[in-house]
Amino acid sequence: MTVVVTAVFHPVDGRTAELIDALRASIPAVHEEPGCRLYAIHDADNGTITMIEKWDTPEDLAAHAAGPAVKALQAAVAGLIARPATVTTMTPLPAGTTEQGEL
Repeated sequence: MTVVVTAVFHPVDGRTAELIDALRASIPAVHEEPGCRLYAIHDADNGTITMIEKWDTPEDLAAHAAGPAVKALQAAVAGLIARPATVTTMTPLPAGTTEQGEL
């Protein structure tokens, strides 16, 4: 069963562009990790930046969380976020078509 994750980043005032650049820089390394199906950032209308992730298995996600790409990301965003990211891990509940009913 796949795992979907959202990580909501709260940028320090005036540092949103720098935060986006730091997150973008981390993406290629994560895309190379085993089990990564999706790792993409989004600009939310409430001023936050949200990373949406999809992993093949909980084990793939755990390896990612303990890996060097996350350590590098944490170091890169340390001075750019007002508080720790809000991370939510979810299990899909498919409904309807595969294309429309499951991330």
